Parts: sequence; structure tokens; C-alpha cells
Amino acid sequence: MTLVDNVVYVEGRRASAPEDLDSTYEVMRERGGMAWIGLYRPEPPEVHSVAAEFRLHDLAVEDALKGHQRAKLERFGETLFVVLRPARYLDDVEKVEFGELHVFVGADFVVTVRHAESPDLAAVRRRLESSPGLLRMGPQAVLYGILDEVVDGYAPVVAGLENDIDEIEDEIFGADRDVSRRVYELSREVIEFQRAVHPLVTMLGSLQDGAAKYRLDEDLQQRLRDVQDHALRVAERADAFRALLQNALTVHATLVGQRQNDEMRRLTESALEQNEEVKRISSWAAIIFAPTLVGTVYGMNFEHMPELAWPLGYPLALLAMLTMGVSLFGVFKWKRWL
Repeated sequence: MTLVDNVVYVEGRRASAPEDLDSTYEVMRERGGMAWIGLYRPEPPEVHSVAAEFRLHDLAVEDALKGHQRAKLERFGETLFVVLRPARYLDDVEKVEFGELHVFVGADFVVTVRHAESPDLAAVRRRLESSPGLLRMGPQAVLYGILDEVVDGYAPVVAGLENDIDEIEDEIFGADRDVSRRVYELSREVIEFQRAVHPLVTMLGSLQDGAAKYRLDEDLQQRLRDVQDHALRVAERADAFRALLQNALTVHATLVGQRQNDEMRRLTESALEQNEEVKRISSWAAIIFAPTLVGTVYGMNFEHMPELAWPLGYPLALLAMLTMGVSLFGVFKWKRWL
């Protein structure tokens, strides 16, 4: 059902819970109360019905239907249009899930259009209904309750992100190759979190600055200041997270570069060692080849060959072999190949 909750309040207390929107409008006119209509992923006819009854601006209605809006606060005549980006941390997948909530606040009505599971507006209703004095302040009190719930919902997200960053800091100095991708994905979540939180701080400041225009009494202003303080702390934590992740990515890149340099140095040293071995082998091969060449020439089976009958041929051949071998050994030793 898209119509999640539909209640008319009179003097801060639940007076009626009509089953459809038309009945809600009728009860409002009869009893002069405040309506709080909660819609969850509504169909266009339902939104257009509410827009026609409360004279909502076309641009705000279009935003509520399409969704995917940035967090903002806009005023259309006597109606406030607020877009909030609630968030919740999913422990099972270690991800941050962002929702979207549109709130129309008028003189005697509040319409919430929710496009995700969070925030828990039922909890906001229960808390406000348990404080009739607060709810008696009207639609602005409902807006305060919603803002407070959204900001409180950021606390588990901050805790979850902080835990993820701690894990990443441990993984950076390990050999995990996927840590850079995890840092990048977490950075995107933190940036999205910043986009949700920072506008909220500005919204709360604007509401307080326009207290007279928005008909906020002193007690409600103090409550909004408290919510703003919490939002500021969350925004500061989000900024710190982003800086930590940027530093983590820089450190990881430095460590990867050092590991690559160490690997290249090791490969270079190994190649040099292999080159030295090749030099030694080549040197001995050349030394052995020289006398082998002489012996091969004299070992040919030719009848007519010079020096075959020469008495000094044998010792001279041995001397030539020895001279060539020693000469090559000296040359290679001089070149430090041996």
C-alpha cells in the first residue's frame, strides 16, 4: 500500500485515522486539525490528489514523483518543500544504502513521500504522539521530528564507515591487491554521504534564521539547533573520512611503487648474476675451443698435409694450444669475465 499512515491531529493528539485521502480532507475541514499523510512510493494519482487539495507547486510535485533529487529546502508560497537523503549501513554487505524522502509542510498539513525503507517514520510518529505538547506546535514540529530521525540515522553509518576505514588501514600494509578498489568504492560512499549531510546543515540554519517566517517558537528553535549540532558533527566526520581515504590511497600507491621497485631491483640483480654466469661459461668455452681447433686441424685424415712429417710439429702444436688457452684465459681474467 502506498498510503502508509494517514492521521488527523487535533491539539497535538490523534483524532482520526481515515482510510482514504478524501476522508482525510473532509475530517480536516470539519475538525480544523492537522493532517500527516505518509506515502510510500506513491502512484501519480495519489500525489496529484494531495497536490490539488493542498495546492502544492507543480515543480515540487514533479520532483516528488521523479525522485533522484539532491538534498534541499525550498519555499513555494506558504509551503515548504524539503528533500532529505537518509542513509543506513548494511552490515551484511558493508555498504551504505541511501534513500530519499520528500516532505511538504504547510500551515495545517505534512505530506511525506518516501522512496526507500529509511527513515523509520513510524518511530517518528510514536515519539511525537507521546509528546502532545510538542506535536501541538504543528507541522513544523513534525518536520523537526523527521529531521532529527534522519540525523540520528546517520550515527550507525558513521560507525560503519569508521570500521571499514580501520580495516582498510590494516590491509594497506598487507599484500591485498583489492584494497585500492575497496578504497575507491568507499570513497564514493563517503562523497555521497557528504552530499546528503552538508545540505542538511544549511537547511537547519535556514530554518532557524527564518524562525519568524516559518512560525517556529523558541522551544522548537532550540531543538533544531541541537539537531544542527549533531549534523555538523556528522559532516565533520564525513570530511575526516574523505581525507583519511585520500591519504590511504596515496600511501597505498607509494607502497605499491616501492614493492614494484624492489621487485625490479631483485630481477635486475638476478639478471646480472645470470649474465656473470654466461660470461664464465662463454670464457671457458672459448678457452677450450682454441686447442680443440688446432687438434681438429691436425686430426684430419689427409695424406698430403704440411708439417705431418715435421719432427717439431707435435711439440709446436701443443705449444700453440697452450699459448692460445693461456692468452684467452688472461684476456678474460683482465676483463673480469673469470
